[in-house]
Amino acid sequence: MLAKLARDLPEQDGLFYEPKWDGFRCIVFRDGEDVVLGSRNEKPLTRYFPELIESLRANVPDRCVLDGEIVIAGPSGLDFDALSQRIHPAASRVELLSQSTPASFVAFDLLALGDSDLQTEPYAKRRHALERALKKARPPIHLTPVTTSPEVARDWFSRFEGAGLDGVVVKAGDLRYQPDKRAMIKVKHERTADCVVGGFRWHKAGGVVGSLLLGLFDAEGVFHHVGVASGFSVARRKEFVDTLDPYRESALEHHPWHVEGGPDGRVPGGQSRWNAGKDLTWEPLRPELIAEVSYDHLQQDRFRHATSFIRWRPDRSPASCTYAQLDTPVPIELEVVFGTTS
Repeated sequence: MLAKLARDLPEQDGLFYEPKWDGFRCIVFRDGEDVVLGSRNEKPLTRYFPELIESLRANVPDRCVLDGEIVIAGPSGLDFDALSQRIHPAASRVELLSQSTPASFVAFDLLALGDSDLQTEPYAKRRHALERALKKARPPIHLTPVTTSPEVARDWFSRFEGAGLDGVVVKAGDLRYQPDKRAMIKVKHERTADCVVGGFRWHKAGGVVGSLLLGLFDAEGVFHHVGVASGFSVARRKEFVDTLDPYRESALEHHPWHVEGGPDGRVPGGQSRWNAGKDLTWEPLRPELIAEVSYDHLQQDRFRHATSFIRWRPDRSPASCTYAQLDTPVPIELEVVFGTTS
């Protein structure tokens, strides 16, 4: 079951609020000693998280199906980069990482228990059953916090962001589980930033712009690739071809992502773990054009998700586009989120 995006927290009787975890969505199937982890798009995850298998056998009912999130908690909160490193073809590498950066599983729904299919039951009843099923669970298996108070949910929305959480998920108490349907609501953080456009990629259809490559300067003046802006309309893709064209001339000369001896900062073009065959070639632009974009989450020194283009900023200079403008939340201890401390 998926969620549709909202920018305002809904308030009405019968709603339940949960923190939105920033990890790998995972369905856990257990039948006796057999434990299988599956991703949202039905790809197998079991081999990538061997440390969770014994913990699940020890902490969840003998026959059940759980919906939840696999996360890795680092010193500064949830570490999505460490989580991404797990999708590796070498079993030895996965085993090493499972010991150095062990994962946790956070359960937020119970879809089946014993012989009972709970998907047609209302969420309030499924939540009650989930609490009973995981009453004695111990880390790294966790039960997500839940509240019916909008005030508490708003507090989570701001306070838990420092631990790497994405926002708040809202579920109606009478909500049945609906696979592949956007039946829940997710309220996510959104901010804006002025970024230098250091390059672009052509759209797969050809002849139009597919995405803008964004950069920011750090305190030492190093220019880092921080993410992309994409999802443009057909008209805007065509419009951007003319907008970007003047900045293509002599773009490689002294470009900070193309310097002798290698660039100092993060650059675009790294291989995607999720789309191994995806064409990630890009064209440089003179780093002079400024775009204002909206973003929802900053993962260390880059945008966690693709950003949305808002407007061009001809009034800004490239040197003014630094990390200092970003609203970075103060980290808090994940134990507070997990409910193990007050």
